[in-house]
Amino acid sequence: MANLKQIPLTCSGHTRPVVHLDFSDLTDCGYFLISACKDGKPMLRLGDTGDWVGTFEGHKGAVWGVALNNKATLAASGAADFTGKIWNAVTGEEVHSLQHNHIVKTVAFDSNSQCLVTGSNEKLVRVFDLSSSGTAVESYSGHAGNIKRAIFARNDKYVISCADDKTMRLWDRTSGQETMRVEFNAHPNSLELSRDGNILTVTYGSNVAFFETETLKKMKEIVVPTKVSSASLHPDKQIFVCGGEDFKMYKFDYITGNEIESFKGHFGPVHAVSFSPDGELYASGSEDGTLRLWQTTVGKTYGLWKCTEPTDLNNTVNATTTTREVTAN
Repeated sequence: MANLKQIPLTCSGHTRPVVHLDFSDLTDCGYFLISACKDGKPMLRLGDTGDWVGTFEGHKGAVWGVALNNKATLAASGAADFTGKIWNAVTGEEVHSLQHNHIVKTVAFDSNSQCLVTGSNEKLVRVFDLSSSGTAVESYSGHAGNIKRAIFARNDKYVISCADDKTMRLWDRTSGQETMRVEFNAHPNSLELSRDGNILTVTYGSNVAFFETETLKKMKEIVVPTKVSSASLHPDKQIFVCGGEDFKMYKFDYITGNEIESFKGHFGPVHAVSFSPDGELYASGSEDGTLRLWQTTVGKTYGLWKCTEPTDLNNTVNATTTTREVTAN
């Protein structure tokens, strides 16, 4: 199986840059992937094949952030029309529209789908109660720049946010206070909680940094060959992937920090990357308007990828390349 070529699945359908994406957990129906796009139409797909499931219609501006709850029954999106929206991910209907006073950049569910955290260009982090009419029950101010990402952490008792003021902050939901702060020398672009909740992955400048969730102590930091927009740690914490301005996808050894490989696939900067919940693939979203799905282990039979013997490779790869283009209209 040496020297197998990585052939990503291309998911088209968006008409503008894809700026964020999120996977659900594994469900009875597999797992799902949602994408945020400046075309204002978040899309839901089957996570393992990229097949289009549906488009959420209703935003009147670019969508900057998206989220799926664990079971993929609810979706959320934050947009330039100053709203965060909650959607029924099964029917596609809008459940709540959460009004803000500026562009909503980020949305994330808690583990029970009871609350949604949002971050906006008001420099505020808010928590909405979804069991009521979708009212804001908590608000955290202190950031001096637009909020980039906000997520629940530490068993949903805290919110962690990062913003254009070059800080990451930890908010205690019981006291309503900021309890910790990490400062960076560049704007943090992405924030991801590992599958087990113990590690935070943050990108800024050309750096991918990893922090203990409990202490916000920096565990390691790796410099990558480009300005990096997003990074994702594999569920087993052996490797991570990242992408940024040079159009490439990078795979690194998390333990040693060494680059394993890089792939050119997109025709524009990479804005978002994430591993699937089973770790078998990772997805990327780009300025070129596409999502791509990449195999963690190249050559493995999984999803739409068919395992081929090296002797068949020359004949098969050319013949199957076209079937690997997953197009959603």
